[in-house]
Amino acid sequence: MLILIAGPYRSGTGDDPRKMAENLHRLEAPSHALFKAGHVPMIGEWVALPIWRAAGGQRVGDALYEDIFYPVAHRLLALCEGVLRLPGESKGADNDVRIARERGLPVWYRLEDVPGVVTE
Repeated sequence: MLILIAGPYRSGTGDDPRKMAENLHRLEAPSHALFKAGHVPMIGEWVALPIWRAAGGQRVGDALYEDIFYPVAHRLLALCEGVLRLPGESKGADNDVRIARERGLPVWYRLEDVPGVVTE
């Protein structure tokens, strides 16, 4: 399955690039386990960041940022077959969960609950 990993990226960072990078690292952490289980992990920022930069994005939260980041996640959800929601406050991730549920997609809150994932 193509699985969207959703959780805090910008939330709670005050737009500090170091804190945002740490959040992205946390989002990426379960990707190998998902891959080993036969899934394809996806994170919206993996797609949105290069698009934003190519469009001329200059500052987190600028107009281009707002025009690109949430729509990318919504478009990805049209392709994904499930969502892994990681802990932490995030309006964007909560919205991803809402959309996934509206579309009848499974939402997991623990990595070990995703089919085929073995945690050590």
